[in-house]
Amino acid sequence: MLFERNVPVKMRDGITIYVDLFRPEGAAGEQNLPVLLAWSPYGKHGKADNLWPPAGIENGWISRHTAFEAPDPVYWTRAGYAVCYPDPRGSWLSEGELRHNGQGEGEDVYDLIEWLGTQDWSNGKVGMTGVSYLACIQYLVGPMKPPHLAALNPWEGFSDWYREFCYHGGMRETCFVERAARNLNWSTTRTENTAENARLHPLHDAYWRSKDVNLSAIDLPVFVVASWSDHGLHTRGTLEAYKAISSEQKWLLVHGQKKWRHYYTPENVVLQRQFFDHFLKGQPDTMADWPKVRIQVRTQGSEGQWRDESEYPLARTDYRPLYLSAADGALAESLPTAASSMEYDSNDPAAAATFVHTFAAATELTGHFKLRLWVQSDDADDMDLFIALEKLDANGARVPFTFYALYDDGPLALGWLRASHRALDDARSTPWQPVHRHDAEDPLPRGEPVPLEIEIWPTSVHFDAGESLQLSVKGSDFFTEDRYNLAFARHEDLRNHGTHKLLSGGPYDSHLLVPHIAIGEGIPA
Repeated sequence: MLFERNVPVKMRDGITIYVDLFRPEGAAGEQNLPVLLAWSPYGKHGKADNLWPPAGIENGWISRHTAFEAPDPVYWTRAGYAVCYPDPRGSWLSEGELRHNGQGEGEDVYDLIEWLGTQDWSNGKVGMTGVSYLACIQYLVGPMKPPHLAALNPWEGFSDWYREFCYHGGMRETCFVERAARNLNWSTTRTENTAENARLHPLHDAYWRSKDVNLSAIDLPVFVVASWSDHGLHTRGTLEAYKAISSEQKWLLVHGQKKWRHYYTPENVVLQRQFFDHFLKGQPDTMADWPKVRIQVRTQGSEGQWRDESEYPLARTDYRPLYLSAADGALAESLPTAASSMEYDSNDPAAAATFVHTFAAATELTGHFKLRLWVQSDDADDMDLFIALEKLDANGARVPFTFYALYDDGPLALGWLRASHRALDDARSTPWQPVHRHDAEDPLPRGEPVPLEIEIWPTSVHFDAGESLQLSVKGSDFFTEDRYNLAFARHEDLRNHGTHKLLSGGPYDSHLLVPHIAIGEGIPA
């Protein structure tokens, strides 16, 4: 492998960034090479082969040259590709100041794509791939349509900076964002301080709109990979990106596993190669048997059954309400006739309101969930509400699922809402997916019942007869233990005070809307 380090590339305004290039050795590396670009601010010298052991990346899967969340250049140069790792403007030794995920960074990616596509050794076709930031940046440059950009492969990346990364339901994320800001701070000049800007912009204002992406303008081939297991970071945004992208040549894979392991699993690297061989090399048959959508219906941990589909969300979804019954803690198929209420101490991490539905027959739930919840506060004019869905086995024991990149004991799904942010964006909301405006605060009237519409991030799960779905509501995060020094979504800047009262039955139609899928439909993978 030919390795060229710190190659200077001029941007349109004269700023120089530095890139590392990897090409096949000898004559094979001198002409007609498709190029894979992995755009990342984490350092082109960063090593992915020393990730935390719980990530599940096995010895031999990647080489020591692999940058964090990026494709392995040893594998791809052997497959006849060039690979480019840049240090973006203002990161590491590159000139300028790092202002990430805005128009300026998109223009820099555009310029590098055009530089790569016009080198003597290039075949003029550039693809992008990678996890997290390396996926998010693809949503930004895709709509700009660089002439030499031929295909995108975003592998788990949020697409809404406010709703999916820095604020969840209007509550500021106080752990992962702080860690991310430190990771973006390696520079000889200055870098944008994401964590501080999040503190300064608690509402969805012009700062956040400057990072909006025009997903519907992406019309080139796209292979999108999402997971059900990255709630609080990438799950929602990756699926929203797939839904919004207008390309007729788009494919979706949704799994329930650890994201870094999944990206580097050899069988999934084969999928990446099939995609890029087709669109960057022009090989006709590599994707002949690809379904438009493939999903994993989870059973426990990272396990589940794979199935092929023709679209997402599934058109045959039957959304059904399960009504909260505070009187007995049930999730009932019909609205209780009598009103009842349940309370918990909003400042007690161990206190929660729970509701359970046991399935009489095998059941699949796949897609969007929504909680309509009537609440009342006599002690405060705001509430921070945390929602978790769990699977219980036939004995009532909690069934754990893969969570984030390292954990094996996470929840099935999560949702959040600060009650003062309850105003909906009517143009974007659907009956099964509320989208909140987050552009102003509306305090709760003390002592009065108020209905809230709470989005729960998508998931997929199979229940056998006798197994149960548990809904829990509390005033703080459900998952708080950090065993591997990896930050994940936490929220410690809260407004809770006193008791939260939840109302159900009678005039209070509190219910969990679930995406029911008939058993036996779809195509087994």
